Amino acid sequence: MNGSKKQEIITFKVDASLAEALKAVPNRSEFIRSAVMLALENCCPLCQGSGMLTPAQRKHWTSFVANHSVEKCEQCHAVHLVCDAAVDEEAAH
Repeated sequence: MNGSKKQEIITFKVDASLAEALKAVPNRSEFIRSAVMLALENCCPLCQGSGMLTPAQRKHWTSFVANHSVEKCEQCHAVHLVCDAAVDEEAAH
């Protein structure tokens, strides 16, 4: 981390088993920062990791899925969004 930036201390509670496991980590602060950043980078951009959509988000999602679908990749089996307009354009060629 850049030493010139003001840092904020954030604390959180953990159960005894997690506390014990973290004792074995040489640089706990860096480990926890990295884990949190990784989790944030891999967080759903729509629900922001909550697993739930607000009524306003649901309204936007309903509009979005009118021209998009959620599909499973046949090669890697990852679930992903597909723009139906792009699929329709490919079929026209």
